[in-house]
Amino acid sequence: MKLLVVGSGGREHAIAKNLLESQGVEQVFVAPGNDGMTLDGLDLVDIGISEHSKLIEFAKENDIAWSFIGPDDALAAGIVDDFNQAGLKAFGPSRLAAELEWSKDFAKEIMVKYGVPTAAYGTFSDFEEAKSYIEKQGAPIVVKADGLALGKGVVVAETVEQAVEAVQEMLLDNKFGDSGARVVIEEFLDGEEFSLFAFVNGDKFYIMPTAQDHKRAYDGDKGPNTGGMGAYAPVPHLPQSVVAQSIETIVKPVLKGMIAEGRSYLGVLYTGLILAADGPKVIEFNSRFGDPETQIILPRLTSDFAQNITDILDKKEPAITWLDEGVTLGVVVASEGYPLDYEKGLPLPEKTDGDIITYYAGAKFAENSRALLSNGGRVYMLVTTADTVSAAQEKIYDQLKKQDTTGLFYRTDIGSKANK
Repeated sequence: MKLLVVGSGGREHAIAKNLLESQGVEQVFVAPGNDGMTLDGLDLVDIGISEHSKLIEFAKENDIAWSFIGPDDALAAGIVDDFNQAGLKAFGPSRLAAELEWSKDFAKEIMVKYGVPTAAYGTFSDFEEAKSYIEKQGAPIVVKADGLALGKGVVVAETVEQAVEAVQEMLLDNKFGDSGARVVIEEFLDGEEFSLFAFVNGDKFYIMPTAQDHKRAYDGDKGPNTGGMGAYAPVPHLPQSVVAQSIETIVKPVLKGMIAEGRSYLGVLYTGLILAADGPKVIEFNSRFGDPETQIILPRLTSDFAQNITDILDKKEPAITWLDEGVTLGVVVASEGYPLDYEKGLPLPEKTDGDIITYYAGAKFAENSRALLSNGGRVYMLVTTADTVSAAQEKIYDQLKKQDTTGLFYRTDIGSKANK
């Protein structure tokens, strides 16, 4: 069986690597991928994620059994619809189902309609109306671009002035283009955040281990929001009763609601949650695997990944099993300056072997050489599994200290919340 993974980051590296390790899979292509992936035997295809017709042609010519769609913008552009219309199987939601992610206002409407706990909110396209709402509500308050913004369109404003400035950047200064033409302004929820992922087909869903991402750029959750600087799974201090409550009050009603709306969901559903004083509430939905959570969740899968996805696509009951001991933790190494301006072309350390995995997000070979250079904001991620969070941290940070990370940076406190 030959498979295609669409995307180029660390998430797609983890997906493709795990698929290639599955029984019965002879080849995994990644379009467009990045050069670091080839070190794990993956084959790159020089086709962009927006070139649907070329991807479809490639899949047909190469007898691809099914494709796994990684990025949110590809799903929002209707790539799964196009594949299906061409008679091809693709694992991911339709454009209409993916609106849970590409419109925060739509997600809020679904949650309100189907009784899913979330923060109180207002949606605005007029600056003065948004400003008036902020001044009435006070701070802290959360401002979100309605559309996709690479994980950076969220501002947790500690003052009214910061919130108004964020709205001005989105609505008047066009910071996020069409994605910021509307803003969702939410009440600030206090509590611990965690991620809950599920494989989904309609009303059937299969929950994955809990995870905790670290969005801010710097230690102590300081600095700007990023796409994620590291994560660990499962979250050892999170009671199983909270997961069970999240499934009953959030996952089930949302999936039933999507079916009722004629938007039956297929793919990975990410639910970003916060454990508030009165129980778990939704911060956001993503219509795909998270990055960097994928890189620490998939190494915990003990069943055959490709067979699991094949079964879900065929509406068969998949035999999904997970590692039930220890913790898997990963730290992202990024270019200095990320998520703003940064340099490319920095030399990268050699790929790790053994029980520390290297997943590449932004890497390319030097000209006429197999030496890897940085080629993005988030460059690579080191992941390992150990008995405890502390043991996993020690392994990863010991390895990072041995590496030359000149021009790069990483947080030194990934997973530390679990030790408190």
